[in-house]
Amino acid sequence: MAGRVSLYFLLGCCLLALLAFVLPLSPNTISLDKILVTPEPSAWFGYDELGRPILSRVLAGASVSFTVAVAVVLISATVGTLIGTVSAFIGGRLDLLTGLITDIFLAFPGILLAIALAAILGPGINNIIIALSLVGWTGYARLARTQTLSLMQRDHIAAARSLGSGLPRMVFRHLLPLMAAPLIVEATFGIASVIIAEAGLSFLGLGVQPPEPSWGSMIREGVRYLLVAPHLVIIPGSLLFMVVFAVNILGDALRDRLDVRQH
Repeated sequence: MAGRVSLYFLLGCCLLALLAFVLPLSPNTISLDKILVTPEPSAWFGYDELGRPILSRVLAGASVSFTVAVAVVLISATVGTLIGTVSAFIGGRLDLLTGLITDIFLAFPGILLAIALAAILGPGINNIIIALSLVGWTGYARLARTQTLSLMQRDHIAAARSLGSGLPRMVFRHLLPLMAAPLIVEATFGIASVIIAEAGLSFLGLGVQPPEPSWGSMIREGVRYLLVAPHLVIIPGSLLFMVVFAVNILGDALRDRLDVRQH
């Protein structure tokens, strides 16, 4: 039940994020007479320190968060899965080298490495995607490698290999379909991690730059007015919490439904 509610909530958020691209929103329109106006019937979420409508800004920020999350997870999952699967299938020195590179990346805290990469690449949504993708592929690589080593012990995989099936056929026809369930669960939790990381980078000024809205930058800007206008922090912070919480609940539900066990 909780997983279904989380799914519907996330679908609604995704729909609003998509509508943000086509709706006549005005997230950067300044109204000096509405500075720090609290939520009211005519403006559900109120206005910020420049008189900009917070409702429009959180919708535009949602599109940024979901765009970054989907892009990073797709890139990280694709690259990491292929690296882990191919290295485990071929084995030998390639597997050792891949394991060494993965361990080097995992030796650094992920968010600190993302901050360093974002600082080197510079702010901007494209650089955030690159930085988080360079950090996020390792989890998928390790999971894919573990799954591949386990699946290669099965009779039909060994038979296909002995019959001379090539690497592409083995990977895409025999291995990936069998490891899809744990990878989907990993990707679900990865979306939550990326949303938090994007908000954190934007909070530090390394993400989306003003005047473009982001939940993290909105929280950073609202901290200065926390005592006089707490809605500037509470609204984007609450939305960030609810989305990440819903994603984690959905991930747990998928893991239980697919009966994915940790390795």
